[in-house]
Amino acid sequence: MHDNAMPSPWSVRIARGEVPETGRHLDLVADASVRAAIAKLAGLTDLPRLEATFDVTLRGRDGLHVVGAVSAAVGQICGVTLEPIENEIEEPIDLVFKPGAEMPARRSFPAQAAIEVPVDVEVPVDDTPELLVGDAVDLGAIATEFLVLGIDPYPRKAGVVFDAPAAGDDSARPFAALAALGSGGKKIGAKKTGAKKISAKKGPGEG
Repeated sequence: MHDNAMPSPWSVRIARGEVPETGRHLDLVADASVRAAIAKLAGLTDLPRLEATFDVTLRGRDGLHVVGAVSAAVGQICGVTLEPIENEIEEPIDLVFKPGAEMPARRSFPAQAAIEVPVDVEVPVDDTPELLVGDAVDLGAIATEFLVLGIDPYPRKAGVVFDAPAAGDDSARPFAALAALGSGGKKIGAKKTGAKKISAKKGPGEG
């Protein structure tokens, strides 16, 4: 847990006793105040849309299985042109919960979260079950977490290519890291499944 951790701005709790044998489907839509709080938390310029769908089923004698996806439109600043852009995020969710007494650390959010993600680092998928807290799961917190994990930390406007200065040019050194940002290969966060879909919307007049 972070010492300065704060609860997720979006909280939608569902207890195990509220899930029937046939399972339960939920469609969640974040309101304007929740989106504003999450945008501030995640360092976004805007969060005009945030939705999540979940199918929650019983797992064994005392667990829960949560499958779904979070979908959002996020406002960011292009790291090359410094123009405002809007990206679409679609993140799949597949988690298993078991009874436990403590909240997992990754369910808390730093008071001033910064999206700093290393490039070309792969994290092995962790199949360890999450912990039920008070015999319930917080679907809002789960959606918030997967949204934050899905945000591109190096956003670029569609079609924009960063041209690094010629080799040997001393002016290239401060931008050495920036020049390699489009290399891809980034995988973050255990428990994430499927491929991330992030696409920048085209501005007026773009082909």
